[in-house]
Amino acid sequence: MSFSWMAWTTPTALFFCAIAALILMMCVWEYFSPGGNPRAGILGITTTRGDRLFISLLGSAFISLAWLGLAEAALWWSLLVCMIYSVLVFRFC
Repeated sequence: MSFSWMAWTTPTALFFCAIAALILMMCVWEYFSPGGNPRAGILGITTTRGDRLFISLLGSAFISLAWLGLAEAALWWSLLVCMIYSVLVFRFC
């Protein structure tokens, strides 16, 4: 019996579990500390923590897609770029 399907299934499952965990942690954070102090950042729009999480997840998806299409390096490097991007979004947006 071959388990070659696990080479693709496991990382994909971990990816979606990580997104679910981020959303769950944001829900718990919002429950214990409601509001999140909306603020206007570089973009000039007022954002909350949830908005910044959405912007960072959406931007990370585009970074990963662009990485797949344009770069020859391993996809793990795009994960590093996405993490840096997310930190910048939460700090400055």
